[in-house]
Amino acid sequence: MTTSVLLCGYYGEHNLGDDALLAALLAQLPPSVTPLVTAFDQEQIGRQHGIASVNRRSLRAVLDGLSRCRALVLGGGSLLQDSTSFRSLLYYAALITAARLQGKPVLLWAQGLGPLRRRRSRALVRWLLPLASGITWRDSASAQLSRQLGVAAPHGTDAVWSLPRQHWLGLGGPIVVCWRPTPHLQGQAWKPYLQALEDLAEQTQREVIWLPFHRDQDQSLFDQLQQQGLVGAALARRSRVVEATTPSEAMALFRSASLVLAMRLHALILAALAGSPVSALSYDPKVQACATELGCSCIDLADASPAAAALLGNWLEPFEHPPALASLQAMAQATALHRALLTTLEA
Repeated sequence: MTTSVLLCGYYGEHNLGDDALLAALLAQLPPSVTPLVTAFDQEQIGRQHGIASVNRRSLRAVLDGLSRCRALVLGGGSLLQDSTSFRSLLYYAALITAARLQGKPVLLWAQGLGPLRRRRSRALVRWLLPLASGITWRDSASAQLSRQLGVAAPHGTDAVWSLPRQHWLGLGGPIVVCWRPTPHLQGQAWKPYLQALEDLAEQTQREVIWLPFHRDQDQSLFDQLQQQGLVGAALARRSRVVEATTPSEAMALFRSASLVLAMRLHALILAALAGSPVSALSYDPKVQACATELGCSCIDLADASPAAAALLGNWLEPFEHPPALASLQAMAQATALHRALLTTLEA
């Protein structure tokens, strides 16, 4: 049988966070293992990594790829969840079940678990988890939920923390904004955040770079906010949108920034790895949990809307003050258990 292993994730979907997860997974994969990756933009994945892929949006193509592999790895992110849709959960359930019916091991590598909002989702995952040959979770909340569903497994940190750290060069650099559309901020609810950003840029005399982390979801956010008349003249004058096509391009922007305001989890992680000062805005508990572990400031968007002056003070505190090296080292060291899980593929 071929030595290929099917790596299943949200790859090639123009989301820099998931592309970073793939880079971390490939770096941790034992040299004797040949990866076959599920991807939407297969040309992009082949160009960036030089590896074979199958169309992740075609279950038939993915199942055909699985038949040519000796193991299945669900690689990072939160794949077993129903917030996207119950249909998404069924997709991964079908793959796990097919692999086990073929007698192939299934590894849940650096996974987040949940949310599981439907009773049938919890029942399905309770049935699926014992089918896994090995599991590592990326956070304590996922490990706790797994225990509640009957399976105990260790947790570390998000696998992207295993990527190499860089040296910060951002004294005097721009403010980089990685924000996303979210139900927490609709219409005028954006106003205090945009006003605080304008005040920060004016007070520090800095350019503001808007970096869309998920191309399809985030790219038009700045234009939409402008069209709604929410962006002040000074902020509009200082702002520009810059695209990054790879995580390394994003890190190059981050390492030259005075401050990164990150709403997406992996924007926060990559910015910290680039050595940049960071402050988080949490649209999801996973962002708040990561910020707490890292020790950086974080605004929970589910709370009552703060005043612009309070936001400005919150962001001025970390401005040009990078995160502590000890925190970054601890986050990286906690990814070792994910690497250890992949060594079982050599057996």
